[in-house]
Amino acid sequence: MLRLTKFPPRWRRPPAAGVPAKNVGFRKVASGASSLGSASPRSLNIFDRDLKRKQKNWAARQPERIKFDYLKEEVGSRIADRVYDIARDFPLALDVGCGRGYIAQHLNKETVGKFFQTDIAENALKNALEMEIPTVSVLADEEFLPFRENIFDLVVSSLSLHWVNDLPRALEQIHCVLKPDGVFIGALFGGDTLYELRCSLQLAETEREGGFSPHVSPFTAVNDLGHLLGRAGFNTLTVDTDEIQVNYPGMFELMEDLQGMGESNCAWNRKALLHRDTMLAAAAVYREMYGNEDGSVPATYQIYYMIGWKYHDSQARPAKRGSATVSFGELGKINDLMSQGKKSQ
Repeated sequence: MLRLTKFPPRWRRPPAAGVPAKNVGFRKVASGASSLGSASPRSLNIFDRDLKRKQKNWAARQPERIKFDYLKEEVGSRIADRVYDIARDFPLALDVGCGRGYIAQHLNKETVGKFFQTDIAENALKNALEMEIPTVSVLADEEFLPFRENIFDLVVSSLSLHWVNDLPRALEQIHCVLKPDGVFIGALFGGDTLYELRCSLQLAETEREGGFSPHVSPFTAVNDLGHLLGRAGFNTLTVDTDEIQVNYPGMFELMEDLQGMGESNCAWNRKALLHRDTMLAAAAVYREMYGNEDGSVPATYQIYYMIGWKYHDSQARPAKRGSATVSFGELGKINDLMSQGKKSQ
């Protein structure tokens, strides 16, 4: 688990301009499904996607937005590390829910030829970070990607898919736009994210108001990710978890940073207002239950990383059932066989 303590914002150069889109097929999205923030007809409408777009646009407009990028930059760099672990280059790549380009800034043009970045928030695309890869910005919803089938060699996504109402559909869309033998590498928040904040608010609200409502959005369980990826058509799956713990001066500073990241709650069943005394009580509970010796309070971000490949005939496949030439019962004799081989040498 990585522990971070907030530092002053780092200086960055102005963002690089995008390049025109060429040789990429765009498709028309079905009528009624193309509007940003709309939900798939088959999905549960858990999140207010229009509110999420406004939150991300507001965060991207802030003059000190760089100081809130620390978490997304860290996870973006870890996604880039996973891209570098694959011994091949990717002529055409797509970032789904790119924000300000937290993955692309860590990649180089030797690995990725051209990068398409999509996001629901236009201000995030306008204020993208600098990168050396030629980029194309496309305003699009994660659930309704406007690209034709079999276009991209690589699709990545970092800390965006936990806000979609229909995660199975979003994964199906990603699988659709990938070329055969293309790879998807993604990250999203896990179920234990911000458990300290969640518990503190629940205890304080129950004590002060006689009950509580959800103030932290629901997250996907890690046990479901493999099933969802397989259902979308991916194979050779890898799912792993990690935790990043950040120390803050107090609960209110944590909530300010979540707002600056564009990660405020947007669930439809959220409570619009918390009373002042409830908030103060929650801050006191937070410090009492989880506070560090130096007076700061920790916040835990659980990250799920996932990798899935689109099928191609060249990929390794498991042998047919019954084709084994050695039984598991004979594995116990392997030490004897190895010792005999050494004696014969």
